[in-house]
Amino acid sequence: MNTRLFKSFVQNKKEDQHIPAIAGTLFGVFLVIAITGAILGDGRFRDAVLGIWVIAWLSIGSYFLFAIKVASQWEKVVVLRLGKFLGLKGPGLFWIVPIIETAPTWIDHRVMVSPFAAQKTLTKDTVPVDVDAVLFWVVWDAEKAALEVEDYRAAVDWAAQTALRDIIGKKMLADILVGRSAIDKELQAVIDERTTPWGVTVQSVEIRDIVIPQDLEDAMSRQAQAERERQARVILGESEKQIADSFAEASKAYQNNPTALHLRAMNMLFEGLKEKGALVIVPSSAVDTMNLGGISGMVSMAQNNLPKENKS
Repeated sequence: MNTRLFKSFVQNKKEDQHIPAIAGTLFGVFLVIAITGAILGDGRFRDAVLGIWVIAWLSIGSYFLFAIKVASQWEKVVVLRLGKFLGLKGPGLFWIVPIIETAPTWIDHRVMVSPFAAQKTLTKDTVPVDVDAVLFWVVWDAEKAALEVEDYRAAVDWAAQTALRDIIGKKMLADILVGRSAIDKELQAVIDERTTPWGVTVQSVEIRDIVIPQDLEDAMSRQAQAERERQARVILGESEKQIADSFAEASKAYQNNPTALHLRAMNMLFEGLKEKGALVIVPSSAVDTMNLGGISGMVSMAQNNLPKENKS
């Protein structure tokens, strides 16, 4: 944060003193005229005349150097006359009266991006979290941004950081983890309310990352794993219940239809005999009940088929 504020301060100082190329060119032209005239007039005119010549051209060049200003398409310039607000100039070429008028502040009207963070901030349930976010904002009133606050860039940064800390302190950890979009909107409303008097509006706020302590992250992972295992057991139990209900319904169908029950038993026996190397043990009572006198023949036929299939 301190590094970003220092860069902002340096940038503002550069903007306060920046000189357009056209002014520097004109000053160079007048300087060449003054030097050339002094060289050509050496010995022809008195030194006082040559001194006046040089001073006059340098004065004209200096006037153009400090009077001509050029603002970019996205800039507005605050002009002060003897310390009082005169108006906004730009974009494009404009003039000021040196010494009497100054252009101390150049306002950028493009969308600005400011990353900010809240480190080791306690949530409502006393959990320390690190939150990184990005703020998108724009200056809509250059006059207010220049006159109502000393450094509007630093003010926006600090307003965003304090708002983020304040909102985190009012939220539970679970609400922060699952409700990023809601926090984004709440942050935008809070920051915009603070910056509107400065001529700044907030377009959007986006939370990039939420970092929680490693021990708590491991505990939450184990909790989630236990919850998934519990849900799996519940689903398995529900499946067993549904299977039992299906068997109960099937038993009602076989209860009054012994022929269907016998056919089902024979089908199950046949399916078991088809498996290679399968051993099926059938109670004698079941054979007598189903009247399956040919079961022994089926068993021997299946056993005779096994070697053939193995040979093939």
